[in-house]
Amino acid sequence: MPPGSGLFDEVNEFAIATPWLHLPMLAYAKWGIVLFFALLIGGWWLARGRDSRAMAALLLTPIGAMVALALQQFVNSGVGEARPYVLEPHALILIAKTTDPSFPSDHACAVGAVAAGLFFVDRRLGWAAALGAGLMAFARVYVGAHWPLDVLVGLAWGAAVTVGLILVLRGPVSHLLDRASGSFLRPVIVASPVHG
Repeated sequence: MPPGSGLFDEVNEFAIATPWLHLPMLAYAKWGIVLFFALLIGGWWLARGRDSRAMAALLLTPIGAMVALALQQFVNSGVGEARPYVLEPHALILIAKTTDPSFPSDHACAVGAVAAGLFFVDRRLGWAAALGAGLMAFARVYVGAHWPLDVLVGLAWGAAVTVGLILVLRGPVSHLLDRASGSFLRPVIVASPVHG
């Protein structure tokens, strides 16, 4: 059994005891990622009213998520960890079974990346995304799709890659955005109109 399987059992027992939560947790585990697209749009709206560094961080956030997911595939295939429903066939499983590896969680990686990136745009939005990411991680274990370590590593990996990308590239991207703000792209980058 993978590390954290005891915690999986505890979450699974909680799932068994809360049948009224099954539908909302399943819906969030499958489709909650759409919320993070909405948070990115909210981040873009807020970044337009701030400086080019906030906009640069916002633009680098989905790129960081994609890079993290792409690199993570090597770990997925290298580790090849079995899903909980393979190793614990008697556990309550609420989600359709797949054949892809369990470690780390792609969903957790993506939402961890978005949450970390949004902290560079707006702290309150970052905290809202972090709460949503934590709920996504819990939901993925609750429905039986992942072991706890899968989602924790996914969250940390997505966040680390995105933060690293922002710290390295925010300056150059900010400079490009400053130059582009004098062009036809200004309404997309800056909320205020051109003066003079």
